[in-house]
Amino acid sequence: MQKITTCLWFDGKVEEAINFYTTVFKNSKLKDISYYGEGQHQPAGTVLAATFILEGQEFMILNGGPMFKLTEAVSLSVKCKTQEEIDFYWTTLSSDGGEKSFCGWVKDKYGLSWQIVPAELNDWIQDPKKSANVMQAVMKMGKLDIKTLKEAYEQ
Repeated sequence: MQKITTCLWFDGKVEEAINFYTTVFKNSKLKDISYYGEGQHQPAGTVLAATFILEGQEFMILNGGPMFKLTEAVSLSVKCKTQEEIDFYWTTLSSDGGEKSFCGWVKDKYGLSWQIVPAELNDWIQDPKKSANVMQAVMKMGKLDIKTLKEAYEQ
């Protein structure tokens, strides 16, 4: 059992979002789903909440309405082993109305922010003598380039 589960607050399109996320990430699936009943916050039969798994990580999605919005203050970081992986997630998650940003960040069509990063990035920025070079390179990029970041680390 996972002790802590991230809950994502959505305003509609819950099933569509789950279908999108579970097709983008391998080893992913819908775990359970519940619906509003009569006389509740949303029309009866509308998705209330669902739990789904992405790459072994459990998430909850709540169809809570327009009171709260997703912001960049919370993002999901995707650690990628290859440049091809970075290219895939960067392009796929920002497609269909999503937004490409800088420093490896994208926002998907539902407003959820993602950081698409090399798996080694955290190690590269832990070294106090080399982290400045790596971060300077990161700050100049939209989509992160593993080769360029590795070269910055090795300087």
